[in-house]
Amino acid sequence: MTKFLKITNAPLTGQLISLEGIKSLSTAGPTATAVAIKYGDGTTTTVTTAAQVASDVYTTILNSIESAIATSWQKGYYEVALPKAVTEIANAS
Repeated sequence: MTKFLKITNAPLTGQLISLEGIKSLSTAGPTATAVAIKYGDGTTTTVTTAAQVASDVYTTILNSIESAIATSWQKGYYEVALPKAVTEIANAS
């Protein structure tokens, strides 16, 4: 079953981020405003927020991915509220 992160404080309620095929997770630095989730098929989902403090958004997304994958296959999505205001989630393009 495909798993998703459901970002509960995203501007579009109910927006999901696929966890299937994630190749890497990155941010430009500890105060960057974007976290990139890159997939094996070459697409990227970018989560844009207010400036991070000590990579807190990156760390929350990373820990949430690990938690979501560890949940039962019957639970298709894992809800998470990011520590900074989310301005945009640009899904896999």
